[in-house]
Formats: sequence, structure tokens, C-alpha cells
Amino acid sequence: MSKKRNKKLHITCIAAFFVLLCATVWLLGRITQPKYTSGVLEGAMTQEYYDEKYSHDVVFVGDCEVYENFSPVTMWEERGITSYIRGSAQQLIWQSYYLLEEVFERESPKVVVYNVQSMKYSEPQSEAYNRMTLDGMPLSKHKIDAINASMTEDEDMISYLIPFLRYHSRWSELTDDDFRYAFSHDNVTVAGYLMRADVKPMTKLPTAPVLEDYEIGERCWEYLDKMRELCDANGATLVLIKSPSLWPHWYEQWDGQISAYAEKYGLRYINLLNVSDEIGLDMQTDTYDGGLHLNIYGAEKLSKYFAGILSDELGVPDRSADKDIAADWQAKSEAYYALYNAQLAELKEYGYLKSWTLGEEK
Repeated sequence: MSKKRNKKLHITCIAAFFVLLCATVWLLGRITQPKYTSGVLEGAMTQEYYDEKYSHDVVFVGDCEVYENFSPVTMWEERGITSYIRGSAQQLIWQSYYLLEEVFERESPKVVVYNVQSMKYSEPQSEAYNRMTLDGMPLSKHKIDAINASMTEDEDMISYLIPFLRYHSRWSELTDDDFRYAFSHDNVTVAGYLMRADVKPMTKLPTAPVLEDYEIGERCWEYLDKMRELCDANGATLVLIKSPSLWPHWYEQWDGQISAYAEKYGLRYINLLNVSDEIGLDMQTDTYDGGLHLNIYGAEKLSKYFAGILSDELGVPDRSADKDIAADWQAKSEAYYALYNAQLAELKEYGYLKSWTLGEEK
């Protein structure tokens, strides 16, 4: 065998080895990465958006105050509105922004709704919450930028890009679900809405702590500017809201700063706390955790109210006459009510929901 041919064979073997190594590391990452199919479900939510077949006229971004408080199926049933909630646990504003960049590459929503509660955070907070938002994003510039903006001091980029480096210690804890859902998953939401059918009345509203500083951080304003400019560039109307969750406390000082920003740039800002009675919310029946989040009964009330604003005041069209879109939303509705009935059955059998989500501020 000639030296030239021998060298070529040697290079081919090395290349094949590295391809095999990369494939093995990727496969191990898929297996060891948490699947969030039970217990904490929030980590499975980001990836569900990429399975959507049709575009949406309304896209929500934000934390638990959107994905637990608004029901897209209800807005469809009320006004034929197509919407999706790109929410995640403790979603920080820069994460909302990069998720929106993805949205505008895939579709052209007429309205973007951003819940401003997360503007109280001007710095990265938690790796666990970062992972639940970012791991489900496909590799892209948007994901890399979101990781760079979100990492805490102890995190590194490579562990996001090669999940096995972060999750290899789970090898001894793997369950059947880790193998079953390595390449596919069952949805835990319906159009981004994470349902709760249980009821835990509000008994006493916690006293709001006094803060040392009520100024919203510059980094938050920077990304709100970027979000506003992104929506303008894509012909979408940006609407700022404060969801009607009673806790954590929304301070008047924060509200004033958001109101001033909205007035300066001609944006619509709706503090839904101020119209809770008009919505018909009752925190004895419409929350599953004492006023922190709404249950399905509260979410449906809020969604009916907000659908009216989207349709009557913002001109979001009724798509119910489109047969293909209507069929898609019929399937979503069936999944919605099947999930509701399953939760009712679980509550009847156990007295609580076994598929428990994060029981703290998100």
C-alpha cells in the first residue's frame, strides 16, 4: 500500500472516530438531559412551540403569570383568536426577547403580549430556571445569545451546547422516561398554557416587603427597547401587561415606571390587577395556590376578558372560518378538555394532582 493511500486511510479513520464520538456524546446528552414529563413540567414547555403547524396572530412571552393565567383555547372559543404562550419559569426579559427573535423568524404575529413582572430582575438569577427555558431551544444564534445573557457566574457555554457535560451525573438516576422521551415528547401544555384544575383559596395576602431600591434596572430597559424595536420592525403591536396575580407584590413604583415608558413610546399598558373585579376573579375559587397563580377557572375568566381587548380594541381577526386552522384548534380543544377531565379524575382519586409543578414564585 502506498504512503499516500495509507495516509488517506489514516485520515478517514480519524474522521470516522470523531464522527462516532460526537454522535455518542449527542446521544448520551439526549438520554441524560431531564425530560420534565412529571413533577416539574415547566422544563418541557419551550420545545413544544416548534411543533406548531400554523401561525398565531397573538404571541405571549413572560413567566408563570402568562403560561398559567391565560388560556389560548378559551380565546379561540370566544373570538376565534389564534395565540400561543412562549412562557417559561422565571423567564427573564432577555430570554423573552431572544424567544421572540425566534418567533419572528417563523411567523408574523399581529400582537405580542409581554408580562412586565419579570422586569424586577435585572441580573441572571438561577441555573435551574435558565435550563428550563434554554435547553429546549434548538441550536441557533438566538440560543447562544440567550445563554450568554442568562448565565450565572458558575455556568459555562459548553455545558449548554453539549448537555452530557452538565447531566452526566444523572446516569445512575435514569428512568424509563429518559429513554422513552429521548427523541420525542408528550406535550405538557396546550398552546403554551399549563393547566391546573385544583383550588386553594387565598387566606391571607402576605405583607409586601419594603425594598431598598424600586428602580427597574437599566438592563431591563435595554431589552424592553430591543423588544419594542423588534416588534416595530416586524409590524407587530407590543402590548405590556401586568397579570392579575396577587403575589408576588407589584409595587406602585414599578407600575409608575412602566406606565411612563408606555406613554413615552405610545404603547398599550394594561394593569389587569386594576380590573380584577370587572374580569370577575375570585381568589377563593380561581387560584390553585392562594393567589400566586390562577387555576383553569380564573384563567378562563381572564382569557375571555382579554380576548375582548384583542379583538375589539387591537383588531385581532377571527380565524374560525379557516377550515385548516379551525381543525387544528379543534384538536387543541380536545386535548384541553381531555387534560381537564384527567385532572378532575386525579383530584377525585387522590385529592391532589400527582403531576405537581413548581410550587413557588416562577
